[in-house]
Amino acid sequence: MGDERLRLFSGSANPELAQLVARYLGLAPGPLVRKSFADGELYVQIQESIRGCDVYLVQPTCSPVNDSLMELLILIDACRRASARQITAVLPYYGYARADRKTAGRESITAKLVANLITAAGVDRVLAMDLHSAQIQAYFDIPLDHVYGSPVLLQYIKEKQLGDMVIVSPDVGGVSRARAFAKKLDDAPLAIVDKRRQAPNEVEIMNVIGDVKGKTAILVDDMIDTAGTISEAAKVLLRQGAKEVYACATHAVFSSRAIDRLSDGTFTEVLVTNTIPVPPDRRFPQLRVLSVADLIGEAIWRIHEDSSVSSMFR
Repeated sequence: MGDERLRLFSGSANPELAQLVARYLGLAPGPLVRKSFADGELYVQIQESIRGCDVYLVQPTCSPVNDSLMELLILIDACRRASARQITAVLPYYGYARADRKTAGRESITAKLVANLITAAGVDRVLAMDLHSAQIQAYFDIPLDHVYGSPVLLQYIKEKQLGDMVIVSPDVGGVSRARAFAKKLDDAPLAIVDKRRQAPNEVEIMNVIGDVKGKTAILVDDMIDTAGTISEAAKVLLRQGAKEVYACATHAVFSSRAIDRLSDGTFTEVLVTNTIPVPPDRRFPQLRVLSVADLIGEAIWRIHEDSSVSSMFR
């Protein structure tokens, strides 16, 4: 976009997304050297002058989470020592976000710990997409812009013209997210799946609050990890008379048995975005991967131009 001070670099976690973001901005990702020593230590070197530049580092802290996070910290440190004017960490996916409060004694709040690490490394601001909980924004003592992947999911659903829809939260904690999603779909009705968790990654679905009979149910969440919750919720919705079930989530974590659960015929389609790369061997016929590159690119440009990012979602 004609500004030589704007530079974008990509970590190794999702270079395809970084390439698409750079293309939106009319740039090419900056050259860098990344290698691993025999013991697993990472080495990064920026291969061009960035003195006085505004640098944007695109690196979701997805699997392998620890390597991705450490690489981000090293990238930040390298840019700071290369005299970048301002460094922005672009986090399409923020790992360690699920431990965002204390629910028992003697446990860590890793969402806050990661915020501290990123800040201490020398970043000036953060651009994050669909944080697991909004309170994580308060864990940073530097500016944080929070953008959402829902516009691309909503656009796809609108183009499908599904008719009689009900937006469903797979648990009580996601009600605000589902409500916001429903408002963008002409105030579609809302339903909630009441679940009782017996152990981590194991759920027992109890009942559905709301009317889903004869309707197309759209399950909305921020991420799909093992798919245990969303898949059990979908089965309950079908038993309660839903015509078909779509799953919508920004982050395709897809760990453990997720692919088996999502591809067993329960879902008509599973909609995710490319904040996390989905390799060919993790794809299945019902999966649709939508790009958020233009959203991230527009947010970067607005930050660079000191204009409003929040106005993108009004």
